[in-house]
Amino acid sequence: MKKWLEQFRVEDWVTVWMAIPLLLLSACFPKEIPSVPSTLVGEVAWYNIGVLFLIVLVVLYAGCALMRRPLHGMLPSLVVVFAISLLAQVVAKIPVVKDYGFESVFFSVIFGLLIRNLWHVPDWMKPAIQGEFFIKIGVVCLGATILFSDVMKSGIFGLVQACLVVAIVWFFAFWISKRNHVDERSAMVLSSGLSICGVSACITAARVAGADDKKLSYIVSLVLIIVVPMIYLMPWLAGLILPKLFEPSIANEVAGAWIGGTVDTTSGVVASSEMVGKEALSHAVIIKGAQNVLIGVVAFFIALYLSARSERGTSQKPSLGVVWEKFPKFILGFVVASLVFSLLQTNDLLTLNEKGKLIEPAVAKMFSTLFFSLAFVCIGLDTRLKDIISKENRNVLNAFLMAQCFNIVVTFVIACCLFGLLKPMWS
Repeated sequence: MKKWLEQFRVEDWVTVWMAIPLLLLSACFPKEIPSVPSTLVGEVAWYNIGVLFLIVLVVLYAGCALMRRPLHGMLPSLVVVFAISLLAQVVAKIPVVKDYGFESVFFSVIFGLLIRNLWHVPDWMKPAIQGEFFIKIGVVCLGATILFSDVMKSGIFGLVQACLVVAIVWFFAFWISKRNHVDERSAMVLSSGLSICGVSACITAARVAGADDKKLSYIVSLVLIIVVPMIYLMPWLAGLILPKLFEPSIANEVAGAWIGGTVDTTSGVVASSEMVGKEALSHAVIIKGAQNVLIGVVAFFIALYLSARSERGTSQKPSLGVVWEKFPKFILGFVVASLVFSLLQTNDLLTLNEKGKLIEPAVAKMFSTLFFSLAFVCIGLDTRLKDIISKENRNVLNAFLMAQCFNIVVTFVIACCLFGLLKPMWS
């Protein structure tokens, strides 16, 4: 019995156990949990910071205790990692920065890289540098924000577009990455981020595929940099092409579907589609939400594919035992969180009693962002800039740009067929 219980003390399972109380807080006490402040001025801001730091401290100490990792020196180390992460999240909340679509993880890895490469990381800072642990907790919390109601809002056409775009773009991006001599696991990360929803998909795929953290940070940086010109390019292209093909109302709907399927971050989708109009905005956000739901599906198939291979890369029979042994258990937490929160919302159980208003999973999203930010600080502190500008990473850049161009063209064709032709005929 004791030996059987030991399997639940490994990191994959422990991160699920640590995420459960966070999700319970998200569902039961959403008004009591503070958010990351947008300023460092004032008593309220520092109270919020103190509460969030205490939550992270308890999670880290409890998780490391379960995994029997050393606890000595954890507090001062976490203070520094948390402070860098906090600064990154505050910078990301600056209106101008937010409008450009940059997320906190981008600044987290940049600040970590600067410290690692301009100075050095002393031994006392190392106990809390546990990027893998933080990322997996963030992924489980992310599951609570992936609601199946988003798919239902998009209707059959949105669901069909999401499935077609993710499948076609993922396999093309993977193929072109391999043609550019990108290693298989990094190609899976790149393909997932580009075809689904940017940073969250990159992180989830990287943990499932076991990709190198340095490659992950580079691909995430690419996603967040490339999305900036995309925010302005897509409305311009939509205004240039679509009015010549469709009536104004249909053109806006197609534009929203096109932008929602090509811009790689949710904040970027909002900023880009707003330039077209309210109708485009509503369709773009719904389409992006429908694609986000497919994160778990893609992660499952990546894990299934990798579980059917031996360590030397040869094929082996994908028996249930082999699949279970190699399957990343924190993805189960991600899927269960998505199912539970979707059911709670569907049955109106996530409500504010005094108002009867449905609660969006904003607290779960905040926890996910917080732990992702902590993880990328750790990745930055562990990475040398020489690794970022390597020749292999230039191959990743080439593959990403070619796959993104393909994504723009294919999603345009799919959006025109579904929302420009079939949907008007259907209605």
